[in-house]
Amino acid sequence: MKYILRRFVTLLLTLFLVSVLTFIAFDIIPGDPVELILGTQASPERITALRTQLGLNESLPVRYFDWLSGLLKFNAGNSIQYSRPVNSLISNSFPVTVWLTLISFSLIVLFSIPLGIFAAKWKNKLIDKIISTVTMFSVSIPNFFLGVIFIWLFGIVFKLFSPGRYVDYHENFLGFLNYLIFPALAIAIPNIGISVKFLRTSLIGQMNADYVRTAYSKGNRDIAVLCRHVFRNALAPLMTLFGMIIVEILSGSIVIEQVFALPGIGRLLISSITFRDLPVIESLAIYIAFIVVFINFAVDIALQLIDPRIKIK
Repeated sequence: MKYILRRFVTLLLTLFLVSVLTFIAFDIIPGDPVELILGTQASPERITALRTQLGLNESLPVRYFDWLSGLLKFNAGNSIQYSRPVNSLISNSFPVTVWLTLISFSLIVLFSIPLGIFAAKWKNKLIDKIISTVTMFSVSIPNFFLGVIFIWLFGIVFKLFSPGRYVDYHENFLGFLNYLIFPALAIAIPNIGISVKFLRTSLIGQMNADYVRTAYSKGNRDIAVLCRHVFRNALAPLMTLFGMIIVEILSGSIVIEQVFALPGIGRLLISSITFRDLPVIESLAIYIAFIVVFINFAVDIALQLIDPRIKIK
């Protein structure tokens, strides 16, 4: 209970620091959203009126605490760029990124665990060399480059999907999921390579342990020992890696959403940064920071459930 309370306090402090640093950073960066809206030829009177309307004439602390009080009331204000409630923009974009993350992570788990087990089981054999070569190649390719290749190969050449023709999940959910497969693959493939190499190394490192020799002495087959005993002990570090990979997927989705024209959180963030839409940027920073901290917290709890011997300090 003390640990949960301590992590909750850490979460609040992290979110507070993220919000403060984001506000300060975008206040320092040159550029004025009012000029982006009205143009550089607008009269001083119009500029002053719009700045007053948007609350930009107030000091930085006043603007920050006004926004923070609104956020605590579940009202993040209106977007400067879209003139719509920030919560509405995020709620429309969030499901796209969530589903992209879920599909990408599912592909990573689906492929990396069996490939890692096969590579460890047949260490230094042909199958291990093939898997190691493929994973080394996959790790070396940036996800945005894979995205471009997929658009050309599967979209233009084989016409398995229509690049740039996003299918809204409200209108056709299956079509929406189908459109996400190739963006998810572009994110997943480099992370599959990382996971396979990590799992292979972890499994091989456990193979000479005493409990493995004991399992063999009881007449267990190789694959049974590997899956029931060795994999279980290698699962804790793998869970930690998967937690970091989920965060990596979220960061990778920012680029992939641009490549595949997906209206997700990443695309909204890039658009808001370009337009200096502070209400949206600040809210997204808080939400993303919360997700990252929550994932780390969930991984810690999962580690204790997998192996109660692990003590979290």
